[in-house]
Amino acid sequence: MINNEMFTNRLQVIFDHYGLSASAFAEKLGVGRSSISHIVSGRNKPSLDFVLHILDNFKEVTFDWLILGKGNFPKNENTSPAPTLFQNKLEEKPKAVEQDSNFPESNTIVKAFTSSDSEKNSNKAPSIDRIIIFYSDDSFKEYKN
Repeated sequence: MINNEMFTNRLQVIFDHYGLSASAFAEKLGVGRSSISHIVSGRNKPSLDFVLHILDNFKEVTFDWLILGKGNFPKNENTSPAPTLFQNKLEEKPKAVEQDSNFPESNTIVKAFTSSDSEKNSNKAPSIDRIIIFYSDDSFKEYKN
């Protein structure tokens, strides 16, 4: 959850860094001045759309710094990037899936992507082929690229 007070402090750092007033900041983002005022006053929480507008318009702002206060502002291109949400999952070893009597074919191996797999296939990052979402009622949806 976003800490409004800390988010507001980080907005003020952005204002100061770029020499913008709240009004000029709102104009640059293409949002109403009242939107900025309500967020700065703590009346409203920032929407995802608002955060994305900031990231699109101010390239030195990183998501992790703006939302979580992690990392640096302005971002330093010379430092290594902070780990992403899924980086730890990519580095895990493959795990066997436990047998479930409701799904006889569930004894397959879940394979995690590793850097050695990438080197074998190409120098490019892999693309998503499909996403499968499993629901608690044993149903699922599959989305293919």
